[in-house]
Amino acid sequence: MAFTRKNLPMGERIALIAGRGDYPVLCAKNIVASGHDVVVIAVDDDVNMEWLNGFPAQNVAKVSVGQMSKLLKALGHFGVKFAIMAGQVKPKKLFRGMLPDLKALRMLMALKEHNAESIFGAIAKEIANIGVELLDARSFMEEHLAIEGPMTSRKLEINEKSLQLGINTAREIARLNVGQSVIVHRGTIVAVEDFAGTDDLINRIGKFNLKGAIFVKTAKYEQDFRFDVPIFGMQTLKNLHNAKVKYVALEAKNVIILDKNNVLDCAAKSGIDILGFK
Repeated sequence: MAFTRKNLPMGERIALIAGRGDYPVLCAKNIVASGHDVVVIAVDDDVNMEWLNGFPAQNVAKVSVGQMSKLLKALGHFGVKFAIMAGQVKPKKLFRGMLPDLKALRMLMALKEHNAESIFGAIAKEIANIGVELLDARSFMEEHLAIEGPMTSRKLEINEKSLQLGINTAREIARLNVGQSVIVHRGTIVAVEDFAGTDDLINRIGKFNLKGAIFVKTAKYEQDFRFDVPIFGMQTLKNLHNAKVKYVALEAKNVIILDKNNVLDCAAKSGIDILGFK
């Protein structure tokens, strides 16, 4: 795998710090297929429980958002040297309703800014302090990454100026930690992702029936790929179809398309063109 630590020993035990969605499910499957052992630390109550219950009880730990000491204790208990973050933690849980333990409270008080990037960055430092290396979140997911050029079979007839505007704007809002996605139509940015997330972005423009609109998703400038990797999956595709958005542009090598083959097949059947850009 291009993003996995090159000297990762075969058969190494890896802790999967799992959030919600299909991302941790696919990641765990690929870790095992690569010849490694996997243990799971579930950090969100939306984790796929049917999947989680498939693991031996001794290979699973559950923590709530804000339980920093419990997370570190679980990593120590499993005796791992490597961990990987996969799956979403709802952004609102980082700012509302979180009950931090003493270690997390001290960590948060030391931060100059309180955004997802700074919080996850601080968590990564705490994990490193106990001798655990946090791997690139694209590790074991190479086959699911967006690639450059058309990824669906239909012939693209996309407005190149609008596409470039969307790419430039998406990168700028990502740099400012606002969001990672935009929708552009005929040279105008009609919607920008914010704290509410991608689904809200798409739902906002659905009522306008914007023929020829382009959805653009990118990584942040100098993205820390240990966490907060941009994801595109079936739910986003369904939302775009309902909103009548026909074009999707994803940053190649940096956006993970969950269940890629199925998503691309469904996109083609739905008349949605997906391409990757550098």
